[in-house]
Amino acid sequence: MSIYLIRHGQSEFNAAHALDPITDPMTFDAHLTELGVQQAKSAREEVADLGIKHVVASPLARAIQTAMHIFGNDHPITVNPHMSEKLYSSCDVGSNPTVLKDMFSHLSFDHLPTQWWYGDPDIDQRIQAEPDDIFLTRALGFKTWLDQWNDEPLAVVGHGTFFVQLAGHHMQNCEIHKYR
Repeated sequence: MSIYLIRHGQSEFNAAHALDPITDPMTFDAHLTELGVQQAKSAREEVADLGIKHVVASPLARAIQTAMHIFGNDHPITVNPHMSEKLYSSCDVGSNPTVLKDMFSHLSFDHLPTQWWYGDPDIDQRIQAEPDDIFLTRALGFKTWLDQWNDEPLAVVGHGTFFVQLAGHHMQNCEIHKYR
């Protein structure tokens, strides 16, 4: 079965970072900009003929918002924390499942721990860069899961660095890449 990777639309962090690539704008769990929403709506037209039956999205808000703008309520959406972005900046720090449930009440977040993104509980710091070995292990686990996918055509809505690790391809916002 076909699997398509879709990078999220432009986020508030992407927009701020484009203006100042050195300073973290401290935009936690960044949401889509208006441009990001438009990118996702355009991608909806691109995926219409791909036969996608199921969607897996990262729990970061920008990925869920992208999935919703592309697929609406027409496809089941599963939230999977194993494919979230490598934690490096404020935008990669996620939201508590109860907050996500308030934003996206039609989706299930019951399977997520309170802090599903990377973080060492013994360190009192909100932004902790995820070590490469932990990120690579997580990405490999998700790749193994994807490689076993034999059901209907699947869309995976996620993030740039994660997709580079997964597929070796740097994707633009809302780019659609056929993984398999």
